[in-house]
Amino acid sequence: MPAIVFYDTTLRDGAQGEGVFFSPEDKLRIAEKLDALGIDYIEGGWPGSNPKDIEFFKKIKDHSFKHAKITAFGSTRRADNPPEKDRILQNLLETQTEVVTIFGKSWDLHVREVLRITPEENLQIIEDSLAFLRSRGKKVIYDAEHFFDGYKSDPDYALATLKAAIRGGAETLVLCDTNGGVLPMEFLEIFRRVREEIQHPLGVHIHNDSGVADAISVMAVQEGAVQVQGTFNGYGERCGNANLSVLIPNILLKLGYDSPVRPNLSRLTSTSRFISELTNLQHNERQPYVGGSAFAHKAGTHADAVQKNPATLEHISPELVGNQRRILLSDQAGRSTILHKAVDLIPDVTKDDPRIKKLTEDLKQLEYLGYQFEAAEGSFELLIKKAFALYGKVFSLNGFRIIVEKNGDGPARSEATIKVSVDGVEEHTAADGEGPVNALDMALRKALLRFFPEIKGFKLIDYKVRVLEETKGTAAKVRVLIETTDGNEHWGTVGVSENIIEASWQALVDSIEYGILKQRQRQEQEK
Repeated sequence: MPAIVFYDTTLRDGAQGEGVFFSPEDKLRIAEKLDALGIDYIEGGWPGSNPKDIEFFKKIKDHSFKHAKITAFGSTRRADNPPEKDRILQNLLETQTEVVTIFGKSWDLHVREVLRITPEENLQIIEDSLAFLRSRGKKVIYDAEHFFDGYKSDPDYALATLKAAIRGGAETLVLCDTNGGVLPMEFLEIFRRVREEIQHPLGVHIHNDSGVADAISVMAVQEGAVQVQGTFNGYGERCGNANLSVLIPNILLKLGYDSPVRPNLSRLTSTSRFISELTNLQHNERQPYVGGSAFAHKAGTHADAVQKNPATLEHISPELVGNQRRILLSDQAGRSTILHKAVDLIPDVTKDDPRIKKLTEDLKQLEYLGYQFEAAEGSFELLIKKAFALYGKVFSLNGFRIIVEKNGDGPARSEATIKVSVDGVEEHTAADGEGPVNALDMALRKALLRFFPEIKGFKLIDYKVRVLEETKGTAAKVRVLIETTDGNEHWGTVGVSENIIEASWQALVDSIEYGILKQRQRQEQEK
């Protein structure tokens, strides 16, 4: 089968979804995960539209990717600007990405009511915007915005906009259902007409407002589309976008298409969960393929059948997408997953090792309490090492106290006092901070610095809090996720408690301990 191109727009279109927020650091981490998965194009954002996207494109210049190409997104030029003086097009060039994606209007209603120009002027700005970018050495993907609504309103004009994009040098024409209103059979009829009329590589970008974005995207591939755009977990404006977590396995496993993702398909579930965690939204456990319930079987006839022959109730093997079978009530899953993680650290360990069994049970209990380790690989590795007695605590807490003081309308002041011991030597110190967690972080680092000077290079670059029991209000349990870097690597750690300071402390301790462990390993390898 031919190869299909997967184009991810989680960092741009997905970020427009309600409740979705990505910091520039989040976007960098997600881009690295998508590259490792084998995604072809990663749309980084719209440069110039907000400070975060500007910062992301500055940071991404220092990163190299094994496969994925980072794309910058924008629109065709404004009607009153020549291309060489248009700020939108200049912003795209300044990102220095090899590929840019721009959208233009396909619907005559938008041309009249939004752009307020003539249909002929719209065709001109499509053509010369693309031609200008091509003349500057860019590969250009053209998103035909509102294409299906435009086609239903005026088929000839909608097709004319595609032809203008071809004249401008578009490599791929992406037909967008921006409002998400087209239904499958209606889509099929229009797509076939376009394919007959336009002899050019086609892609699709489908929104999910009618609940059929995934189905339509699969149909598009069956009908000859060479590129599929979507977001992980279906994030996006209003009801979201076509879900790459679903589309990728459907297209590769069910339709048999090829892609650089294929050898990495077992990373799909962890990638999906990683993005959920950094998005700070609850992972949808009922998602096909990557949800916790996707291969869950409750005790009874289903559980009995699937244990005798998994094919009786599973349409694919869950391991293909990095998921696992779960037998509810008498849960027998999990040990193989722990083993898979552990063999990287302890090569000769086996599934029957009692420490693997104990670690599996401990992990299930931690997850029951609210811990999640998909974006906290530092905490998870420490769990494994401690279970196998490969690593002990580098310091002990004797106690800490935090004071938060506020006078009048001025800003609150936070101070942390801490006592720690290293090899029986106690250190007692204090530090101010922007808030109680920052003060605790500063005091801990200050106390440990003379014992572990390497922590001077550790930098906390992200801090997230998720409420796990919304109905309990301010008494709810929270999960804290921290991301730290030493300049060479970055790692995530996690803590859970009803007390946000306690949860933060757990994540901070893991962050410091994991960083010291990595530094020691690096030093040993350099000897």
